[in-house]
Amino acid sequence: MLVEEGEHQNKVEYGDILFTQSSETLEEVGLSSVWLHKASPFLNSFCFGFHFTENGVINPRFIAYSLRTAYMREQIVREGQGATRYNLSSNRLKPIKLVYPSYQEQSKVASLMSRIEKRIEKQEELICTLKKYKRGLISEVLKQKLVLSREDEKWEEVSLSDVADGFEYGMNAAATSFDGEHKYIRITDIDDAAHTYISSDPVSPSGVLEEKYRVRENDILFARTGASVGKSYLYRKNDGDLFFAGFLIRIHVKDGVDSGYVFLNTLTGEYNKWVLLESARSGQPGINAEQYRRYHFKLPSFKTQRYIAEIANNLDMKIYKESQRLLFLQKQKVGLLQQLFI
Repeated sequence: MLVEEGEHQNKVEYGDILFTQSSETLEEVGLSSVWLHKASPFLNSFCFGFHFTENGVINPRFIAYSLRTAYMREQIVREGQGATRYNLSSNRLKPIKLVYPSYQEQSKVASLMSRIEKRIEKQEELICTLKKYKRGLISEVLKQKLVLSREDEKWEEVSLSDVADGFEYGMNAAATSFDGEHKYIRITDIDDAAHTYISSDPVSPSGVLEEKYRVRENDILFARTGASVGKSYLYRKNDGDLFFAGFLIRIHVKDGVDSGYVFLNTLTGEYNKWVLLESARSGQPGINAEQYRRYHFKLPSFKTQRYIAEIANNLDMKIYKESQRLLFLQKQKVGLLQQLFI
């Protein structure tokens, strides 16, 4: 920020603790950060900070981790004030006591946590690389720039209506409710990644399940409105007993066509461009069943379809396994934070 001549502004120095002083939710008030850079910027009006007067007493990296623990967050949040918006002042935080061991022990803890964070970053980079590789590989295959079939094999131009039995709309939650026991997928759950997280909560405590809303093998769901418009979901057996709610369109892929291959054609850049064009034709972004019927792509032999889908599935499994490793590392970090700072 620019500081005019004669204007007084506080500078941030290495090791200073900074806190946000306003938030829309109480849980996020007083989020902290420790300045670990040599540069000395000016402190803006949206946060406040504390500066340690003695060197060699508090390790800045240690205190950064300490302030993220549930114990310290609980004490900080308790000092937040407000109704529709929550505020925090530096004076209310001053009485809070910091608990810390010797500087040598602080350095060891900070070093350990730093190594875990770097491992997490590498795992995140690996997952990102795998996803990019999958997108690139599948794109090249579907454009026939990378040949995985016989050179004389013809790829037929087809539409979704050619390969699907029916285009059905999801349950109207206002008219029908679930029984409170079964899983359902809503438009907010739709995700075209390797794995979709599905809510197990019912729309209402009681009601009658309609069999026509049950998702079956070889079904693909499409989001037809809102921010998720165009996103797709391929049902897999291990997703269990599942029903689908409103603002979704379900197609059932015909026998003799691989549903995994059809699904892959909804993950391409060409498909995304089509979604943007089709959804922009109405006031609110949306694509109806008739529009989805017309989406077209190239279809090789069933054997080649299955081969391509299997390649993608293997990559999805690799991404899923690496995502599970990332989740384990993140849980390990949280567990260590709690154990080391109690």
